[in-house]
Amino acid sequence: MKVLGIETSCDETGVAVYDTEAGLRAHALYSQVALHAEYGGVVPELASRDHVRKLLPLIRQTLAEAGMAVDELDGVAYTAGPGLVGALLVGAGVARSLAWALDVPAVAVHHMEGHLLAPLMEETDEGPLEPPFVALLVSGGHTQLVAVDAIGRYRLLGETLDDAAGEAFDKTAKLMGLPYPGGPHLAAMAEQGTPGAYRFSRPMTDRPGLDFSFSGLKTQVLLAWQKSDQSDTTRADIARGFEDAVVETLAIKCERALDAAGCETLVVAGGVGANRRLRARLQAMAEQRGGRVGFPRPAFCTDNGAMIAFAGALRLQAGQSEDASVRVTPRWDMASLPAVQS
Repeated sequence: MKVLGIETSCDETGVAVYDTEAGLRAHALYSQVALHAEYGGVVPELASRDHVRKLLPLIRQTLAEAGMAVDELDGVAYTAGPGLVGALLVGAGVARSLAWALDVPAVAVHHMEGHLLAPLMEETDEGPLEPPFVALLVSGGHTQLVAVDAIGRYRLLGETLDDAAGEAFDKTAKLMGLPYPGGPHLAAMAEQGTPGAYRFSRPMTDRPGLDFSFSGLKTQVLLAWQKSDQSDTTRADIARGFEDAVVETLAIKCERALDAAGCETLVVAGGVGANRRLRARLQAMAEQRGGRVGFPRPAFCTDNGAMIAFAGALRLQAGQSEDASVRVTPRWDMASLPAVQS
């Protein structure tokens, strides 16, 4: 089955073709970072308009790179939520129209399920990743620990009570004067910082539970920055202290989640999953426990069409599809998804 995947949940337009027999055939991504940089954050109306401009050319480009004609598609998958309602409607409208014109099924994909399943596309020396496992979904909008009993059967173990980890990275970078989007700039600056020069708390690790909170950590950084000489060296040291605190907090909670789920396989997905220090820390933790940890390639940590095409292909293969209505769900509980019966 050859499935076209469309991702337009926020500020990146992603398109891919996934073949259930041959794997990923082609993918393309357009980022709106330059468009929103002037405003210091995503402007929903501008995001929607840019998806309108870029989506059809990206579909043509991706099909050409896959060496396919549009009528060779067997199905279409699209992000229906969570996300910005206007941006979601662009992708859903195009996907539903294309599926109707080709008389092929279309399936609505949960954005976070796409992230959660992205590591399953990767080939590893240890063999394919399969449920059951614990997933850490860590991005600008979400920080969640999820027990994955099977594809489509998810149990929320813990989540952030305020800022997501990626959001905390971006906001902390902004308060120290780093350009938008701040998270990657802060991580790059942390590479130059001195370990231990600044030590911040590991929020909510001194009590039981699997929930997260990063707003207090952000305040600690602000106070440290305001009291400092605000030099480039100090900025790098504070960035390193902040990153170490986030990475250690995530690692502590992941280990607790593995214990709670009685599992030794961890999957990490979402934009923060590309962080080099987080990957190294979780890899070391998994090896110490005698388990394994799976990551998507860095290009698939951020929003992309490949994860939507893959997740959609699994559901289309299971006989799941949508009617011809164009519907999106900006707020969507992943636990409400139907299981995939293989």
